[in-house]
Amino acid sequence: MLDFSRQYAEIRDEVLTAIEAVCLSQKFVLGPQVASFEAAAAQACAVPHAIGCASGTDALWLALAASGVGSLIPTSNRQPATDNRQDAVITSPFSFFASVSAILHAGARPLLADIDPLTFNLYPAAVEAVLKTPAGAAARAILPIHLYGQCADMDALTVLARSHNLLIIEDAAQAFGATWQTAPTPSNPATARPAGSLGDAAAFSFYPTKNLSAYGDAGLVTTHSAAISDHVRSLRAHGMKRRYFHDEIGWNSRLDSIQAAVLEVKLRHLPRWNQQRRTLAARYDQLFREANLAVSCTKDGLVLPWTDPRAHHIFHQYVIRAPRRDALRHYLTDRQIGSEIYYPLPLHLQTSLAHLGYKPGDFPHAELASTEVLALPIYPELREDEQQTVVEAIRTFYA
Repeated sequence: MLDFSRQYAEIRDEVLTAIEAVCLSQKFVLGPQVASFEAAAAQACAVPHAIGCASGTDALWLALAASGVGSLIPTSNRQPATDNRQDAVITSPFSFFASVSAILHAGARPLLADIDPLTFNLYPAAVEAVLKTPAGAAARAILPIHLYGQCADMDALTVLARSHNLLIIEDAAQAFGATWQTAPTPSNPATARPAGSLGDAAAFSFYPTKNLSAYGDAGLVTTHSAAISDHVRSLRAHGMKRRYFHDEIGWNSRLDSIQAAVLEVKLRHLPRWNQQRRTLAARYDQLFREANLAVSCTKDGLVLPWTDPRAHHIFHQYVIRAPRRDALRHYLTDRQIGSEIYYPLPLHLQTSLAHLGYKPGDFPHAELASTEVLALPIYPELREDEQQTVVEAIRTFYA
């Protein structure tokens, strides 16, 4: 599914030089390399503020909490709400667990809305339907997930957010380098804006499997707001603005200097790597069509990934819809071909989230996707002959 050694061989000298500089500086946590990477990441995301943290999960919590979503532990200058109304955040049931767990850790309630069956992203019409419910009246924010490297429909979601006075917190964990072509307005032409700049705040993950990946866990919050940025910086360091003076109850979520140094090296290569992923995705499309496997419905064969024409898809994953998905995956595994299911059980059916009160059938598009999606190997160093091997194995299975 992935071969990290190929990328490391390409950038080995750059990475080791950067790590050695950290070791020589003896500044291992929130050192100068962290500030340098934050500045480079902010520029790449077209925002004034980027704040490193310990993981993508922490980034989601920090973005929510620093934006005022949920209920932080009361401090002398922040009292709990007196109307006992819990903030709600509308998000997708088809995502990694952290999208919902971060909402809960922020002291808010997740409200789920179904996905667009073409992109697998949060469906604006479903969000609008939730907003019309009694529970939707407590909504404080929308949390769209830019799944598999393609931005959600930010035009429609932004309209909804503005009309209901909601925040937008992007879960951009899989989308560093993706862009969205925003709709033109009387004062602004249509522009391609990066993930991380499309809402009030955004969260990125640099887990080793991501397009921009650390050598361990790391995350990032981006925002246009100086106030949110300052709050994230305080919360990630136990609520400190001055050393040993704690203004609020934060958490330890500091970014290691070595991870920041590695990430800044990789960031310089990321545009080329993302383009290589797009080239690989186009080649998969071609190979599947030549094999007569690409159709519009899984009753007849494979459904290939669909890219919204407004999106610049960076293919963190290349995900097909496949009939007899589980049998196909076993067949590929027997032939030492990697694959993965993102995600086999929607969040509303997870045992630990049963208290949210959802049941099977509530989100049919998400539930169907969980039985059909299959991610195939895609990373910048994947060879054409390896792609041919994958497609030929799938053709043989269905033959």
